[in-house]
Amino acid sequence: MKIHILGVGGTFMAGLARLAQQLGHSVTGSEKQKIYPPMSSQIEKLNITVNYGYMENSIPENTDLVIIGNSLSRGQPIIEKILNEKMNFTSGPAWLNQEVLKDRKRIVVSGTHGKTTVASLIAWILEKNGLHPGFLIGGVPGNFPLSAEIGDGNLFVIEGDEYDSAFFDKRSKFAHYAPDILVINNLEFDHADIFSNLAQITDQFHCMIRAMPSNAQIIRPHRSNSIDRLINKGCWSSVRTFGPQLSADLKYSYNKTSNKSIGFSLGKKQFKGPQIGLGEHNAENLAAAILACEFAGIPLEASLESAKSFCNAKRRMEQKGKVGGVSVYDDFAHHPTAIRASVSALKRSVGKESRLFAIIEPSSNSMRMGLHKNKLNSATKAAHKVGIYCNKQLQWTPKDYFDEKKFIGCWDSASKMAKFLAANCAAGDYVLVMSNGSSGGLHDLLLENLEGKEK
Repeated sequence: MKIHILGVGGTFMAGLARLAQQLGHSVTGSEKQKIYPPMSSQIEKLNITVNYGYMENSIPENTDLVIIGNSLSRGQPIIEKILNEKMNFTSGPAWLNQEVLKDRKRIVVSGTHGKTTVASLIAWILEKNGLHPGFLIGGVPGNFPLSAEIGDGNLFVIEGDEYDSAFFDKRSKFAHYAPDILVINNLEFDHADIFSNLAQITDQFHCMIRAMPSNAQIIRPHRSNSIDRLINKGCWSSVRTFGPQLSADLKYSYNKTSNKSIGFSLGKKQFKGPQIGLGEHNAENLAAAILACEFAGIPLEASLESAKSFCNAKRRMEQKGKVGGVSVYDDFAHHPTAIRASVSALKRSVGKESRLFAIIEPSSNSMRMGLHKNKLNSATKAAHKVGIYCNKQLQWTPKDYFDEKKFIGCWDSASKMAKFLAANCAAGDYVLVMSNGSSGGLHDLLLENLEGKEK
């Protein structure tokens, strides 16, 4: 079958492209504009021809099926052509459910934050223990060459995104997945472009829970008021919890001073856990993955041993380089809770004496709309300086929401911001760029400017 994917540069759709190829289909794609790493590298590895612009002639002749990403909408020439000519089309989640997830045991990882890390951990632990799962992850896992794999076992690991499926299907993507194991990392308000409040997001989660079988399992933090409200709406599957509390099914302890998880307790048994990344949130991520893998038949000891060789996905506190004593990091954080966790974890790691420059790109619709503007100053409290990069129109003025002593400015040019940072950073400083967008190539531009400064 000849399949054309609209929005092929997105993390989810690029994963679908990989799975479709593995199933023997011929795949082409379209994207609105240039694709940025790491998905650009994946598309290149898959040797997929990409048309840009979403024009009427974007779809090759004799295409059998068009898979439409949720970034497209009515009024775009390509969408109008598909509808007027009655082409065969579907959404990404619907295709995945029909062609990949059937007859598979589904491990779905959901929540506002941490989905990619937890899904990557689960996939790696299962792989290391010989179960060879299929997976589709919203990023390129460090232990695998691509973001998706069809697998040859009966397990499939997938991120359960609450964002909508397509312009013609406004249900959350995870509504199509029917989990056997559901991880809910956390539940906060986001995606203000399609949800008005947290209650609407909670309703979407509950639609998924209502369709889960009674022999399925939900894995969640031991304490979370928002998840409590979700479960109290009705739950027919078993629930297991993780957290630092003694009453959690899987208790973890964490040394905040050293940025290391120091142990896990399952009943009366004590286990030493490996460090998989900076910050307590990564201890939580590992705990969630352990419970999911235990339900899939992997003992806790085996999960911890496998996690020792875990490499997190690209753009998860990834060091891009160090020049002239200045270390540059990239992180996918794009919500105040995730920003606070990333900034605090890196600051604890580098020490009080080191200066940390926190750079935020408000790339998501919620951030550009200003949904989280009042929380960003406290979220970056641990940083020495804070700056904003954004080449898109913001509906708020950043300087009005940050401490004027810490705020270094707002740039719409990555090259100009890189020059400023290079001129104002010194040996021993750290620059952390946080975004779910491309950041205009700021990391590489900054490293280039730092190299020029050295000469």
